[in-house]
Amino acid sequence: MGKYLDLARKPFAGTTNTTEHDRSPPEAPLVVFGRIGRTCKVLEQRCPDHVPVGRWQQAVEDGRRFMARWGKQAEALGWDAKGLFGLHKPPARPHPSYRRLSRYDETGLVWLLQGRKVVALTEATAAIQSSTGAISIYRRFYKPALGPVGDSLDDFQ
Repeated sequence: MGKYLDLARKPFAGTTNTTEHDRSPPEAPLVVFGRIGRTCKVLEQRCPDHVPVGRWQQAVEDGRRFMARWGKQAEALGWDAKGLFGLHKPPARPHPSYRRLSRYDETGLVWLLQGRKVVALTEATAAIQSSTGAISIYRRFYKPALGPVGDSLDDFQ
């Protein structure tokens, strides 16, 4: 969980989108619930390194909407800041094309909403409804990093 909270403790040095950090997220009231609410407030402060500003602004808006509707239930079901707002920890010297959001297995729910709404929440999943009405399931656990479950590099030997 500390991966994202480190943003609140460090300066902007060494970022690839430093000038974009000063842009403000969309304004809206936020209801704060416990630790995940505080993490959402930290997210509002500035854009994380290696994340496009537009995606950050959308995540702030989505996080506010999620917390207003699902915040209390998420905490009661055991969701934590990592599951909702988590990001991949950047390598010490990332390649210029590195993007934190490219690691689905390390990306929290809010970053994946992109304007869509959560319509159901359990201790392990969130149902996300698209503008067409289609439902996608976000799994808090068991997010494969290499492809479908059972897919392994060992299969290629």
